[in-house]
Amino acid sequence: MAIEKVYIANNTSVIQDEVLAHRLGLLPIKADPRLFDYKSEEENANEKNTIVFKIDVVCTRKGERVLNSSVTSDQMKWLPEGSEMPFNTMTKFTSFGSSQKNLPGLPAEGISCQYPDIIVAKLRPGQAIELEGHAIKGSGNIHAKWSPVATARYRMLPEVNLMEDIQGKLAEELVQKCPTGVFDIEDVGTVKKAIVARPRNCTLCRECVRGTDWDKRVQLTRVKDHFIFTIESTGALRPEVLFTEAIKILNEKCHRIITELS
Repeated sequence: MAIEKVYIANNTSVIQDEVLAHRLGLLPIKADPRLFDYKSEEENANEKNTIVFKIDVVCTRKGERVLNSSVTSDQMKWLPEGSEMPFNTMTKFTSFGSSQKNLPGLPAEGISCQYPDIIVAKLRPGQAIELEGHAIKGSGNIHAKWSPVATARYRMLPEVNLMEDIQGKLAEELVQKCPTGVFDIEDVGTVKKAIVARPRNCTLCRECVRGTDWDKRVQLTRVKDHFIFTIESTGALRPEVLFTEAIKILNEKCHRIITELS
């Protein structure tokens, strides 16, 4: 879910209307898109395909203090009953049949921006912003604002092997050499022995093999058929949900190809 249409009633800030609308569109919204339907251009905005937010902030001066000099994402208020802005004398921009608070599966805290401290605009005394932002369901292949994934990356599984027993001061030196804490010391009787404790922490920076003969003591390789995937979310959906939903989409695409080929 992302803000697609912005209806501006008043904007006396230094930010142009189109730039302000673009910034609002990139705000991550804490709402499960699986609870909503896609909205076509011909459809009316209703409680099942549109989320309405309102911003109404005026910067004022109280003595030496300046109030509301920053418009932040926590000032974007959710309107579960729909738009409050009139489209004409008879109708508004949305036609909600019921309150979105009654939607099944909606969390008790309602809908809001995922992060409350994102600065949308700066104001000076006397300046104001009054608008409504209408969020709809979309896909990241249309615009990046609809992508719930911030970063997705993968790397091959690192494999760290000790080619000989590393004991005593050499073991302590090896632990100090690694910046990611791959190695640890194990007490074997009265002898301190180095072990590979956290191989997944290895970034293959090769610090552990720098120096005289260390490349003969430590071997760094990659497991070529083992990949570690990392998914970072914008906050709209949890990473584990993103992964399972992506697998579902991949599965649907595979079935579609098989159907077309047959």
